[in-house]
Amino acid sequence: MLLIGPGRVITRDSSMPFLEHGGVAVSGDLIVEVGEWSALQSKYPGAEILNAHGGVIMPGLINTHEHIYSAMARGLSVKGYHPKGFLDILEGMWWNIDRHLTLEQTRLSAMTTLIDCVKNGVTTVFDHHASFYHIPDSLFAIEEAGKAVGIRRCLCYEVSDRDGMDKAKEGVLENQRFIRYALEDDSDMVKGMMGVHASFTVSDHTFALMAEHKPEEVGYHIHVAEGAYDLEHCQKTYGKTLVERLRDLGVLGEKTLAVHCIYINEEEMDILKSTGTMVVHNPESNMGNACGCPPTMKLVEKGVLTGLGTDGYTHDMLESWKVANILHKHHLKDPNAAWVEVPQMLFDGNAAIAGRYFSTPLGALKTGYGADIIVTDYIPNTPMDEGNCNSHILFGMTGRSTIHTVCAGKVLMRDRALTFCDEEQVNAHVRESAASLWHSING
Repeated sequence: MLLIGPGRVITRDSSMPFLEHGGVAVSGDLIVEVGEWSALQSKYPGAEILNAHGGVIMPGLINTHEHIYSAMARGLSVKGYHPKGFLDILEGMWWNIDRHLTLEQTRLSAMTTLIDCVKNGVTTVFDHHASFYHIPDSLFAIEEAGKAVGIRRCLCYEVSDRDGMDKAKEGVLENQRFIRYALEDDSDMVKGMMGVHASFTVSDHTFALMAEHKPEEVGYHIHVAEGAYDLEHCQKTYGKTLVERLRDLGVLGEKTLAVHCIYINEEEMDILKSTGTMVVHNPESNMGNACGCPPTMKLVEKGVLTGLGTDGYTHDMLESWKVANILHKHHLKDPNAAWVEVPQMLFDGNAAIAGRYFSTPLGALKTGYGADIIVTDYIPNTPMDEGNCNSHILFGMTGRSTIHTVCAGKVLMRDRALTFCDEEQVNAHVRESAASLWHSING
């Protein structure tokens, strides 16, 4: 038995949304009770205590679109890289990196990314991987790191024709093998999807190959209309919009993640809604790549299940919330925009997306839910209650406010110290491997 408290508890449970002086009782990998701290201490006298020091206790955060393979890009300067647009960014930076990543560099990228997730209070990650230099077993290298770290993960490989049909088929088969592995795993810690790059790099033939090898229990994880070129290519090549093409190919559905969705029209939004397709917004990446602002507020208004991701730009979900909040206010010239929608995406949308893959209910501190719990060091200097707690998180916390991270009942970080590895040793290996990657890219 583990007791986490005392602190201000934000439960995301409408029946008891906030406790001023509360705690959480955990048995195994599930929450058994949430309540007043004094009552929990009396009821479970022999329990191990994870001292919250009066901070804020809340559900572990969920990232619904991550790119682990980008980990070693930090500080990298590619010779001759002067992008003039999004396609230049893909070709000059990201496809350049993935064409050089070894299997060990993929594993180390996963270790350092997932460590950063734990430190930022993220306990569930949906990753979209690419390593065209070494495709076979790349998802299993990430899985090795995922097991070592101990957070929930849903993995896929990015299928694309951009490096030829042999590589495309390797990606399809890697997805198939990993999906089958995940379906046979009974821990509810690992899931798989069929990953796809984007419409403009994938032919009808390759989509058919994916459909042939995709177990029916899972969907696709695909970038949609991230850049204007994706839309223009689809209209010119296939005579239809992106969402129409994906619908006609049978890609859309309740298990599919359509990421970005910047250049889509209202009819396409209605198709996403009618098919139950999930959408993920990645504000910092969209702004950093100068791709534009998606109609995310309209998607949420229409009832499309919409979540929040980072696209590898950061591993701090609260940072992404802050940026999304400002982006849509600025873009729509409406100071009320995004105030409700973005936290709905982060807390409700991401939990609902996770719920389509993980059997354990996530995203709330509630009896029977997965014991994915974080504690921050935030002590409010103004009154805090159920009505204004989102404002306190938005303006008072970052991911690095996290002091304890618990996933499936296991303490992964205690008082900002990792419990599952020697972080300095891992970082030393990552730095050495990154230097080798950079050398292979620049010669």
